[in-house]
Amino acid sequence: MVIVAPRARKQSGVPGKSKLRDARAPATDAVVAAVRASGDYAGKIFAELRAGSASGAGVTRDAYGKGEQFAHDLVRRLAGELKLEITQDAACNTYMTLPGRDRNAPAVIVGSHLDSVANGGNFDGAAGVLAGLVAVRALKSAGFQPACDVTVMGVRSEESVWFEHSYIGSRAALGTLSPQVLQAPRKDTRKPLEDHIRLAGGDPDALRRGEGFLSKERVRAFLEVHIEQAPMLVDASCPVGIVTGIPGNFRFPNAKVVGEYGHVGLHRKFRRDAALAAAEFAQRLDGIWEKWDGKGRPMAFTIGRFHTNAREDALTKVAGECEFSLDVRAYSESDILELSEMVEEIIADIERRRRVTFNLGTKSRAEAAASDADLLEALEAAAREIEVPFILMGSPASHDAAAFAAAGIPMAMLFIRNENGSHTPAESMEIPDFLDATAVLARWMQRELA
Repeated sequence: MVIVAPRARKQSGVPGKSKLRDARAPATDAVVAAVRASGDYAGKIFAELRAGSASGAGVTRDAYGKGEQFAHDLVRRLAGELKLEITQDAACNTYMTLPGRDRNAPAVIVGSHLDSVANGGNFDGAAGVLAGLVAVRALKSAGFQPACDVTVMGVRSEESVWFEHSYIGSRAALGTLSPQVLQAPRKDTRKPLEDHIRLAGGDPDALRRGEGFLSKERVRAFLEVHIEQAPMLVDASCPVGIVTGIPGNFRFPNAKVVGEYGHVGLHRKFRRDAALAAAEFAQRLDGIWEKWDGKGRPMAFTIGRFHTNAREDALTKVAGECEFSLDVRAYSESDILELSEMVEEIIADIERRRRVTFNLGTKSRAEAAASDADLLEALEAAAREIEVPFILMGSPASHDAAAFAAAGIPMAMLFIRNENGSHTPAESMEIPDFLDATAVLARWMQRELA
């Protein structure tokens, strides 16, 4: 993760009372106080969310499955208690709307995903949806009606572990989901995505036709609150991060190196060892990462799966096959293109020297996304006004907000301090930090939607 400062201004702490503070709307203190007083409310919801999707030490909210559906049912119930308007689209994304004064004006959407990885943490994704509901609850308690609709969105299937494609729910909502993705099998059930959507009450045929529920004409901005994935805020002793951008990536979920099985006594020059070829590939990518890191060029790669064929491998056999997955990410499209070319060059060299073949399989892509400059400035002002310490930082991971940016919709994100990373039962977001981020969000709504 990198800390990015797009403009010359103080990046953390509160340098004093903002000049804007004296011009606040009279209800500002009431709204912030209502958020601050929501600790027990938020804590009970997170506890209920955990209990309803518990899986060993963690939670499993499987995309288009029982766990994710439980979370959507829970937030719909909460929205009903707040008397929000509730609807869903063809992909079963959930929308919970506080009506604005001008119902025809483009809406502000606040949201995140409600699925998790298997045996993951309770806060990844869900914190963003609950932050939106807590912020709206505070606005309602202060009698604040926004200029336009404010919609809290519970997004489906963000975690690519389930169908091995990114941003399924948000891309479906925006009409940008590739029809081919509907045929993607879920990792555990092996049933295609379209079957899961249909069972959840959605309409995969509408998605196949590209019928989007949202568009840049209908959405003024998308804001996402999320726990941090690396402990940068912990290291900075700061509760909140204002995110400057989201990396793009390219992925090969099912790559394979094919060599030739051989006897353990085979001389090196005769071997076509798939395991060593794959290991060299990983090592050379790590060397590129080390060089880029030394030059201050942010990137990352991950090999999440790496194994020989269990039906064929043995202690006394040269590996003829090695399967792996690959995720490579960076913050600019030019860097992503350069890294893609480097991967191709490395593979060509290894294939020539080791006499193996790389079959990378299907490639997926997600574009890099910069946060909107005006949204960043307004979020910084809101944080200073209510004296919430923050830093500017780039996200290390992909988020639904990037899909909105790719569709031409201004986006920004707030990160919440989280010591133990995400995709793990050990996620350790603290409720006071959650309330700090939610207070910034609520104050931004007041400033911008008065």
